Amino acid sequence: MDKIILTRMAFYGYHGVYAEENKLGQQYYVDVELSLPLAEAGTSDELEYTINYAEVYHTIQGIVEEQMFRLIEALAENIASVLLQTYTRINEIKVRVVKPNPPFKIFFEGVTVEITRKRA
Repeated sequence: MDKIILTRMAFYGYHGVYAEENKLGQQYYVDVELSLPLAEAGTSDELEYTINYAEVYHTIQGIVEEQMFRLIEALAENIASVLLQTYTRINEIKVRVVKPNPPFKIFFEGVTVEITRKRA
C-alpha cells in the first residue's frame, strides 16, 4: 500500500494525568503514516485522488491543541479515529504521539505511544 507520512508535527497541548500538566501544558510531537492508494493521484496529478496533508495537519492540530486527554494513548486513538472517519481513502493509519518531557524525575528523551488502526 502507498503511504503519506507526516513526521514530527509539533503542537502544544494540555494532556496528562497530573493537574500541573493540564494547567501548564507542554509540547507534543505527532507522526502519522496514512496508507492509501496513490496511483491515480500520481498519474493524474489531481488533488482529488489523494489526501490534502495540510488539512490533515490542521485536523490533528485541532485535536492536540483544543482537546484534553489524560493519556497519550487516548490522544493517539482519537487522532486515528477522526482521520479514518474524515478521510475514507485511508485504509490504515499509524499514529505516534511523543511526550518529550513527562512530569517525573527520569532521564530519557520522552515517551512514545504508537498505534495502528485499519478501516473496518
